[in-house]
Amino acid sequence: MIPEDKKVKFAVIGCGHIGKRHAEMIVNNDEAELVALCDIKPKEELGIEKYKVPFFNSVDELLNSDLEIDVVNICTPNGLHSPQAIEALNHKYHVVVEKPMGLSKANCENVIFKALQMSKHVFCVMQNRYSPPSVWIKDVVENGLLGDILMVQVNCYWNRDDRYYKKGGWKGTQELDGGTLFTQFSHFIDIMYWLFGDITNIRGRFADFKHQTSTDFEDSGFVSFDFVNGGMGSINYSTAVANQNLESSLTVIGSKGSVKIGGQYMNEVEVCNIEGYEMPELPESNPPNDYGPYKGSAANHHFVIENVIDTLKGRTTATTNALEGLKVVEIIERIYEVRDQYFHKEKVRDLEKELSELVKQ
Repeated sequence: MIPEDKKVKFAVIGCGHIGKRHAEMIVNNDEAELVALCDIKPKEELGIEKYKVPFFNSVDELLNSDLEIDVVNICTPNGLHSPQAIEALNHKYHVVVEKPMGLSKANCENVIFKALQMSKHVFCVMQNRYSPPSVWIKDVVENGLLGDILMVQVNCYWNRDDRYYKKGGWKGTQELDGGTLFTQFSHFIDIMYWLFGDITNIRGRFADFKHQTSTDFEDSGFVSFDFVNGGMGSINYSTAVANQNLESSLTVIGSKGSVKIGGQYMNEVEVCNIEGYEMPELPESNPPNDYGPYKGSAANHHFVIENVIDTLKGRTTATTNALEGLKVVEIIERIYEVRDQYFHKEKVRDLEKELSELVKQ
């Protein structure tokens, strides 16, 4: 446990958009201190001149330095999250890891094993849990105000085009990106899991409408399933939307009422129809992270840093712990197993059709 009178010392690995967001939130917190930054790119290309701290070009150099560090924040491409988390844990540092925690359940299990072995915390960044509509719906569900959960629908329709998938970058690659559900929509799968638990009986249809030349995976899908705790659900998603993000929404149908949280980033309560319940006035949601030509999920990273500090000082517990981070990855992994089977069947059907045409000739 870190003493009350001591600042929590953070080092950030990865100085892209999200890494700089972490650095800024650390600098703005009176109980935190930014002690180092790390990225494989030259410092002068990163736009981090304002942070007057040591800079490292390799993770090994940072972790083997003589700096006093409490927490390592991992803000690198998805495929590096789990191995770099294990490296940091091996050096006896706590870890904050951006979503996803890994690109497979096995990767995440390795991180959790190492954290337990070293008696260190792993904090998974799922900042949408802090949005006022998310906090509100969590309370509604936990208090049973909707009754039995009958149906849940998550819709995520975003724009990701050539402005986003730049040639030579990591985004869109199987090895470092992992897929649309990992990079764009894991926040919303996390909210669904946080509220309603695990899923089973997964079925789906998938397509790659606009990204055949820019990514290694699908850009769209309709996924249906049952909740282990009762009720059925679906996730409908796409990054093939023209021009700009359209919607991120959660619709819940219960035996005592229905709720829809919508807007572009699941940031507005659009419908609250609950028997004998008056909707309270919620605080205003934070704006989405702005990456210039495109936008992402809610800018709630200051809550993440606050939670890390409060947890390490013994005031509270992690908002998103390592097991929850693993479960989100496992759910996506199982959906992608269904996707791979779907595309295999589609390929077989196409081959059978071609063969049939050849036979007719």
